[in-house]
Amino acid sequence: MELIVEILAAPLQFAFMQNALAVAVVAAGVCGLLSCWLVLMGWSLMGEAVAHSILPGIVLAQLLGVPMAAGAFVFGLIAVLLIGGISSTPVIKRDTSIGVVFTTLFALGLVLISRVPSQTHLQHILFGNVLGTSRTDLWQVLALGLATAAVLLLARRDLTLLAFDRTYAHTVGLSTAALSALLLVLLALTTVTALQTLGIILVVAMLVIPGATGMLTCRTFGRMLMVSSGGAVFAAVSGVYLSYWLDLSTGGTIVLMQSTLFGLAYVLAPHKGLIARAARARRTAAAA
Repeated sequence: MELIVEILAAPLQFAFMQNALAVAVVAAGVCGLLSCWLVLMGWSLMGEAVAHSILPGIVLAQLLGVPMAAGAFVFGLIAVLLIGGISSTPVIKRDTSIGVVFTTLFALGLVLISRVPSQTHLQHILFGNVLGTSRTDLWQVLALGLATAAVLLLARRDLTLLAFDRTYAHTVGLSTAALSALLLVLLALTTVTALQTLGIILVVAMLVIPGATGMLTCRTFGRMLMVSSGGAVFAAVSGVYLSYWLDLSTGGTIVLMQSTLFGLAYVLAPHKGLIARAARARRTAAAA
């Protein structure tokens, strides 16, 4: 018992570990919530597009001396608007417009990093630097994360109806365009929130894997929200501790822990897991 207490308490004597743990929990929790809607609506690629498209905003924000979150959020919205505008053309499908926009903006970010003098560290942006989180970064992530989670929960009923049946949502008087726009704005905010923890590349995993895990294990959307967010927080906490004791990449360890949860759900989920599906197939074959 004393050993367990020592393992849990020892890292917390350092301020950087306290900041890292708090930021990881907030970012993972918000990603877990939003992930449910992204998975249900088939918007996983949209999360990847926004995550990659904010790179030039980060570089320009540092160049202009404004908060990194502001530049990232602006370019996240630009990406969403460009994708919507291009995909509205009948000959261009949404997945094609996503590929064009996010690769173009990401390439612009790489060019800016190579040519514009700044303090931007490409590795930290791509893979995160949670252990370098300052107290200012912590308060920024807390504010963005809590605001995003509050809006998601307040608009939960309307957003859920949009995800399950867009036509019926329009029939009952909901503005599906406005709800879609709201979800995309929240996606941009969530990406900015998780950027410090996981970086551009790994944040995509936390916007997809928690929702996929919840979908495998739950039969109601309310329970899916709890499982997705709770699993993401567990992965964040365990990932931070493992990275500390084993000297591993923090962001990568967090994502691997979340992937482990998904793997367990894929095999062991009571209704949709591999074992359960195999058992049903055997019963069906025996009955036939």
